[in-house]
Amino acid sequence: MGEKKSSTVEIINRKAKHEYHFHSELEAGILLTGTEIKSVRESNVNLRDAYCTFKNGELIINSLYIGEYKYGNLHNHEPRRPRKLLLKKAELRKWEKRVKEKGYTIVPYRMYISERGLAKVEIALA
Repeated sequence: MGEKKSSTVEIINRKAKHEYHFHSELEAGILLTGTEIKSVRESNVNLRDAYCTFKNGELIINSLYIGEYKYGNLHNHEPRRPRKLLLKKAELRKWEKRVKEKGYTIVPYRMYISERGLAKVEIALA
């Protein structure tokens, strides 16, 4: 049971590095359904059009494409649905304040599977 999985899944939005100047970066968890995590493990993800917004004090990632799981059934997920990012409240408040006051934007830069098998998104304040 104590085996460590090697993180072979890594999706990078290379276009974001060229279009934005990154001020700071954070690692966030992402709330996914069962068929979504299976699609992520198959690298069926596209970060190109994704962006983050605040809604009711929560950080939401919009337009992140996670393709339908090919072995899914009628309970398969919607490919571009909004998904909640998981961060500590202090971090959320600090970033929300910067976005509102200074005109920064939050860009998802990288998505990967951690050593513990969890989906993580690296976001940047740009």
